[in-house]
Amino acid sequence: MTDHNTKAAAIEAPGKLAIARDFLLDTRTEMEKVTWPPKDELIKATRAVLIGSAIFGIVIGIVDWLLTKILVDGVALLAR
Repeated sequence: MTDHNTKAAAIEAPGKLAIARDFLLDTRTEMEKVTWPPKDELIKATRAVLIGSAIFGIVIGIVDWLLTKILVDGVALLAR
């Protein structure tokens, strides 16, 4: 029984290797079909994302601070 399992594993290993090879070759073929943006457009888009993220983070921070002041400090003041 053990000999049969060893042979089955040896037969399956090249199949898995072939599947992985085919996947990588197909991936490479698909990546060659992609149209990549020009460098200046990529820089502008990256800059827009970074600035938008920073602004969004600042707004969330301010809202968090305001809600903390209103809810935590306000409730503590009312409880006294």
